[in-house]
Amino acid sequence: MKKTSGRKMSLALTVGLSFTVLLSGCGGNTNNAAPTEAPAETNSAAATNTPESTDAGGTAKGSPLEMAMNGDYKGTKVTMFGPFVDADQVKFENSIKAFEEKTGIDIQYEGSKEFEATINIRVDGGNAPDIADFPQPGLLASIAKTGKVVDLTNVLDQAKLTANYNKSWLDMSTMDGKDGKIMAGIWNRSNVKSLVWYPKKQFEEAGYKVPETWDDMMALTEQIAKDGDPAWAIGIESGAATGWPATDWVENILLRTTTPENYDKWVSGELAFTSPEVKNAVEIMSKIWLNEDYVYGGAKSIVTTAFGDAPKPMFENPPKAWFNMLGNFITSFFPETAKVDEDYDWFYLPPIDPQYGKPVLVAGDIYAMFNDRPEVRAVMEFFTTGESIKSWVESGGVIAPMNDASLDWYTSESDRRMAKLVQDASTLRFDGSDLMPGKVGAGTFWKGMTDYVSGTATLDQALEQIQSGWNN
Repeated sequence: MKKTSGRKMSLALTVGLSFTVLLSGCGGNTNNAAPTEAPAETNSAAATNTPESTDAGGTAKGSPLEMAMNGDYKGTKVTMFGPFVDADQVKFENSIKAFEEKTGIDIQYEGSKEFEATINIRVDGGNAPDIADFPQPGLLASIAKTGKVVDLTNVLDQAKLTANYNKSWLDMSTMDGKDGKIMAGIWNRSNVKSLVWYPKKQFEEAGYKVPETWDDMMALTEQIAKDGDPAWAIGIESGAATGWPATDWVENILLRTTTPENYDKWVSGELAFTSPEVKNAVEIMSKIWLNEDYVYGGAKSIVTTAFGDAPKPMFENPPKAWFNMLGNFITSFFPETAKVDEDYDWFYLPPIDPQYGKPVLVAGDIYAMFNDRPEVRAVMEFFTTGESIKSWVESGGVIAPMNDASLDWYTSESDRRMAKLVQDASTLRFDGSDLMPGKVGAGTFWKGMTDYVSGTATLDQALEQIQSGWNN
């Protein structure tokens, strides 16, 4: 969710419920990717030099994964540390069970709600796990600079990765190491965040049509208001993480109103929150959020409504609100009796300026390697395959970033459409606030948006307050 896979939801779930990274246009491996800083030259060399193990005579025996499947590493153990707990931990462990049985490798997974604080302590103390799952690439990027992350450039077959991932994901795994660019991790799970959820059955019975453009969506919002209902159900209360849902809105709108390069500059701190581009994005958001006719409970309710409770009015009969914009994790908060593709569905948050195409905001989990042994290499290689996440995809709630993950694995039309949306997006970018330093992305950004929406700060004051996180 990432907010299940990000700083925001990691904290949000703990409290309430339980690098300029570049993602360029995808839609196949022939996409026209936005220019990015070239990775180390070893990346291109690795693409033609497949890492294979050899026997004493120098004969290639196959990749670490192939050797693992032949039982070469039977009886070995690989430690893994990550944020998956409770139901997510069960789903993860189910997804690796067949691999463990086939190879005899014991993947000893430890999940923690305090992963973000603990991983730094373990790495700094020389007690890093073999593999760690980072729900925010920004945290991994900070550790990669220390030189303690294994560079995967010559560990994994780059040609295979290029064939199995859209280039955008590989660009995103390239980070600054101690002595230059490295491949710091591989992507195993993703979430989609440019989704507007709605009560499908009642929506169709009312005669409403899914909007294709932002103007269409605003016209429908106004029509619903004239019909007697507020269109939007919005809540940003999340305990200590209050305010994070507002960041998703700003990120999505910014991608629709300026260039991907400006988005990247904003994420890295080069484009200030006080810039005209960012201010414009918040002003567009405000046309919905601060309109008393458009929001269930009015603007004043947004700050006091828990994000997980916000969608509830959509499921009343008849609905008291019609739209909720959050990532695909939010379905975990829908009524248990509600059926996907029948009682509820989603539409893509429409584009605003046609010149910026149809961007998609995503989040995800990147796995990094800290100890280089053959069996660890084998597990990392396994995690680059769709098979490693197949059972999780089949259970619902996640999108696989690999190309060899079949759309047939998705058990709902909703999830299949979501996977296709990511594949066909003209531009992909990672959740911006999850990439910013914590004092900004999970600090002044959350608080500044909360103060603005609550009315305790003007927009200019709020943006200056958020920017102070960078300045300090």
